[in-house]
Order: sequence, then C-alpha cells, then structure tokens
Amino acid sequence: MSFLLGALDPIAISFGGIEIHWYGVIIASAVILATILAVREARRRRINPDDIYDMILWALPVSIISARTYYVAFQWRYYSQHPDQIVRIWDGGIAIYGALIGAGIVVYFFTRSRWIPTWLMLDVAAPVLIMAQGIGRWGNFMNQEAFGKVTSLTFLNSLHLPEFIINQMYIRGAYRTPTFLYESVWDILGFIVLISLRYIPKLFKQGEVFLTYVIWYSIGRFFIEGMRTDSLMLLGFRVSQWLSVILFIGSIIIIIWRRSKNKTNPYYLDGNQLNPNVVE
Repeated sequence: MSFLLGALDPIAISFGGIEIHWYGVIIASAVILATILAVREARRRRINPDDIYDMILWALPVSIISARTYYVAFQWRYYSQHPDQIVRIWDGGIAIYGALIGAGIVVYFFTRSRWIPTWLMLDVAAPVLIMAQGIGRWGNFMNQEAFGKVTSLTFLNSLHLPEFIINQMYIRGAYRTPTFLYESVWDILGFIVLISLRYIPKLFKQGEVFLTYVIWYSIGRFFIEGMRTDSLMLLGFRVSQWLSVILFIGSIIIIIWRRSKNKTNPYYLDGNQLNPNVVE
C-alpha cells in the first residue's frame, strides 16, 4: 500500500538566497564518476590522462550549451514568449541528443589536434558516458520530468518500487509511468555490456564499442520515448524516436562499411601505436 507523502524537494541546499538543485548535484556527480573511470581506462590504453581532463574541460560547456540549445529549439514556441527562462537550465530542460552532438564535435577536433585516434577516444568514453546518462536520469526524477503516461497505483506497486519513487511519480494529479527509471536501468545495463566488450578485442575492432553504445542506447530510447508525454516534437513526430532510428541504422552501416573497407584494421590500438597516419 502506498501513502501519498508529496514530492521530494528538488532543492538540495539553500543558503543566502542561493539554491543548489538536486538536478545539478546528480549531474555533477555523474560527470565526476565518469571522469575518474575514463582516466583509469585511458591509462590502460596508454592515453595521457591529461588529455582526458583537457578534453572534458572543452566538452562539458559545449555539450551543456548544445543540449540546452537543442531543447529550446524544439520548444521555441514557448521560449520565444519567455526568453528569460532560456538560461534556467537548473530547472531541467536539456536534451541528451543535443549534448551528444556537441560532445562529439569536441572529441573529433580535440583528438585530431592531439594526434589521438578518434575511434580510440570514443571507445574509452562510451561506457562511462552511458553510465553517466543512467545516473543523470535521477536528476529528472527529482525534477519530476521525463515521465510517461498516466498509470495506476496498482501498476506501480506491481513493479515493487520503493515508496519514495511511487510518491514522486504522482505528478499533476495522477500517477505516471516511471520512464526515467526504465531508461536509467537500460543505461546501466548498457554500461555493463560495454565494459564487458572491452575484454574481448578479437571480436570488436577499434571504434565498435562506441558504435555498440549508439546502437544500444538508440534501441532503448526509441521504445522508452514512445511511452513519454513530454517528448520534443517536429511536424507531429517524436524527434528522439526518429533520431534513434537514424543512429541505429547509421551505426550498423558504419560497422559493415569499415570492416569491408579494411579487413586488416587493427583491434584496440594502444598508446604505443598512436600516430597521425593511423588507419581508422
């Protein structure tokens, strides 16, 4: 049996008129943990850890700006009437696909400038990236966003969810499907899968851990997006579902193309093999 206790306070700390939101705390924690794990993997691949730190210093602000820009662009009807809210990122409203686009651009140009194979860096980043996404969904939970259609208390209880999750899913006068949780679980499972793939190099070529990440995330996002009620829309279609299909098909095509193009393409290059002429 569930007792309605009210929503959790989205403010973690408040002092002197300054408020720190749980959303920001959770996102920051995910980034810190992802950085620590990425540095450990970079050392294993003989990539200078300083390159990871430097790349993140560029990728973080760019990805945040691009994530917000992506979200605002598809909600322009609202934000054109409320321009003062465009910068209120702490209230939520960022799109992960927008963040990935921005981060991807930074990774490409950064690795080129440091003579690091782009696919190698993407393989290092992919597992920790999907892990951070899984953790970050709990920021949506605290803000009561990224939820699904109206459901029943009976259904939520049937999932054997903790009481605090069920109570937080009472939004706008009704219980909602916890799609944030579905995606979080899918992402964490993806993290486990991608970490496992790192240790079977005779099966995967360089870059295919990252491409597997894109395929895995696209599958989950396509189905989960269909359950949500706050999707970004374009011409009557859910933008994330269409993008998921494009990325899924595109990743498979790239894998097939790269393998057919160069059957001798090396597996998992390490730092001793890094050079500007490396075949990707």
